[in-house]
Order: sequence, then C-alpha cells, then structure tokens
Amino acid sequence: MTVGDSALKKARRRILPLLVLCYFFAYLDRANVSIGALQINADLGFSPTTFAIGGGIFFLGFSLFEIPSNWALNKVGARIWIARIMLTWGILATATIFINDARSFYFIRFFLGAAEAGFFPGVVLYLSRWFPARDRTAIMAIFILGFPLSYILGSPLSGALLDLDGVLNIRGWKWMFLCEGIPTIVLGVVCFAFLVDKPADAKWLEPVEREWLTQMIKGESAALSAGRSASFVSAFLQPEVWLLGVAYVGIIMGTYGLGLWLPQIVKPFGYGNFGTGVISAIPYVFGAPLMVIWSRHSDRQNERRWHAILPCVLACSCLILSSLVKNQVMSFVFLIIVAVGILASHATFWAIPTTTLTGAAAASGIAIVSSIGNVGGFAGPYLVGYVREITGNFGLGMYFLAIGPFLSAAILFFVTGRMSAARETILLDKSTAKETHI
Repeated sequence: MTVGDSALKKARRRILPLLVLCYFFAYLDRANVSIGALQINADLGFSPTTFAIGGGIFFLGFSLFEIPSNWALNKVGARIWIARIMLTWGILATATIFINDARSFYFIRFFLGAAEAGFFPGVVLYLSRWFPARDRTAIMAIFILGFPLSYILGSPLSGALLDLDGVLNIRGWKWMFLCEGIPTIVLGVVCFAFLVDKPADAKWLEPVEREWLTQMIKGESAALSAGRSASFVSAFLQPEVWLLGVAYVGIIMGTYGLGLWLPQIVKPFGYGNFGTGVISAIPYVFGAPLMVIWSRHSDRQNERRWHAILPCVLACSCLILSSLVKNQVMSFVFLIIVAVGILASHATFWAIPTTTLTGAAAASGIAIVSSIGNVGGFAGPYLVGYVREITGNFGLGMYFLAIGPFLSAAILFFVTGRMSAARETILLDKSTAKETHI
C-alpha cells in the first residue's frame, strides 16, 4: 500500500462515518415532519397548502443563511462551525414539540432551516480539502448515503414513535421530534471533539501521510486557481456558478416534492403508521446502493456531465409516468425509479462545482449553488400541496413536479457544454498524469 492509499484510507475511516451519521440526522430532522403530518395535520387543523408552506419554508431560512454560514466556516474552521450547526439545529428540532398553530409551525421550520444552513455546503467544502478530485464523486456518494438512510431507517422509526401516542399523555408526533432531535445535539459535541480542520493537523496520520495529503490537495488547488481569482467574492462573478445553482433547484424540487409527500401518498394503501413508514422507505432502499454504484462508475470513467444529466432525465420521465398510470402499484413502482434517479444525480452533480472552484471561491461558490438550489425545497412541496388541494389527488402534482429534473438536465447540458477546458479538467494524482473531464 502506498503512502497516498494509506492516508486516504485512514481519512475515509476517520471522517466519513461521523459525517454520514450527521447527515442522517440532518435529513431525519427535516424529513420526519412528513411522517408527523399523519397526526399533526389532524391535531392542528392544517390544510395541504398550510402543511406544504410549513414543510417548504424550512428551505427559505436555509437558503438565506447558506452563504453567510459558509463564509463563517471558511473563517473559523469546519470543526467549530459544524459543531455549532449541529447544536443549534438539534435544539430547534426538539423545540418543534411546542408548535400549536400554523404561525408557530412556520416560525420553527424557518429558523430550523436557518440553523442548519451551511451544513451541507460546509461538508462538501470540507471533503474537498481532504480528498483528491479523482475520488470526489464516490466520497460524495458515501456522505450522501445519510439522506436515503434517513428514509430507510428513519421513516419506520418515525412511524413507530408516532405509535407511542398517549404515553405520559404526550402525542406521538411530539415523542418523534423529541427522540430524534436530542441525538443531533449530542452529535454536535462529538463533532467538536473528533473533527480536524485539515490534513496537516491530523495527529492520527503519520507525518509522511500528512505531508502527502497536504501537498496533493495544495497542488490541485494551485492548478485550479492558476490564472484566475480564488477569492470569496470571485465566485459571485462566475456565470456557471449561478447556472449550477438553478440546475440544483430542479434536483431539490424532485427530492423534497417526493420525500415530503410520500407518506401521505402511501397512507391510502391501508397500512398503519409503522407500515406507512416502511413502505415509504422502499424507494430509498433501491436508490441508496444504485447511487453508490453510479458514482463509482462516474469516477472509473472520469466523466461527470452525463452521469449527472441522465439520472435527471430518468426522474423526470418516471414522474410523468407515475401521474399517467391508473394502477396504484405501478404508480409506486415509477416513484421508486424517480428516487433512484434523484439520488444518482446528487453525488455526480456535486463533483462538478467542487472540481471547478478552489480556495475561498469554493466556500462561496458551493454555498451559492446550495443556496439557490434549496429554493426548490420550498417550490417542490408547495407545488405538490397546492395541486393536491385543488384536485384532491397527488397524480397531477407529480406531473408538474417533473418540471424540476427536466430543468436540471437542460441546464446541466448547457452549462457543462460551455465550461472551458481548464474548468472541465479534474486533476489526478501527479504520478498518473491523467486528465479527467466533467
């Protein structure tokens, strides 16, 4: 085993399990509201539109504070800032037990989004400072596993916690937010104790491993920034950053438009709370391993563009098909394929901005893309809820939701086609002297 292989192996084992666990609870604390809606809507008298606004307003707070949060992370370091994010969002996630009307629901959801802002782009930036570009898609796929796992494990868990309804005279949805919010607070302390900002500070690496990893990342950063500014402000002046943000809107629309409403789509199948949670997890059971396989294929082929576009096309097509078929089972099968497409697009998408931005520009650019994109987290759920309230069913909502991944595919085709050869080149280990294209 070479020094480089040893260093990367140790970094994967030390960093990734903790970050996957953090992302698991990040998604659980935003997705559990979809399971909680099975009781919350009846308890508090929420209409589909009211619930959709509350579910989506999270992303307005999230988007507004993404860029300032990543600026702070770049200044104070990932260890301190990620720990701060985990603590504040864990407290607010737990405080959801106190909502009693639409206004308090909107208030908590907005500030929960603001508290979590910067976590995902911060981790994306953090990983780019630990792992070379040649491994970036596979590394992102492992991290993003926290998302489907939150549905695979979290949906049944949330359903089971709803069934604690009445224990100690506490409603089931309050048990759910309480039991799933507290671990996030604990993880904030763990992040502060275990994360290391950069390879040069990692005492668990041998000196020669620290030096190799530091020089590898420094060499990539220098090559990417050659001939152009890498300042925090410079990313604001790059058109492709803004276009990638708009492309990400479509991916996020599909992600949350499906995820937030899936338990209510499944509920008419006739299962109880736990059964609904289990059935709602099925699309992600298929999506998680296929995402990893697709991402590894992207790394092996050294190709990003079509590995990001094709899953969006698949998701768009199957959203339309799910709305057209009348058979309930076939419609659900198409939604499974939608989840596969949406998940597969995530990791390959993020390999594009992380291999075209460097330095402080990466901090702002990644935050810009995430900030713009997460507006789709409001648009997707709201669109489905609005159409559901007007038509009385979810079919037409899925049809309109297909606009999201279609938009993503079209913009990705355009923007990656326009990128210069310098920005398309993904640097590999100097010993290989190979080129990789987006």
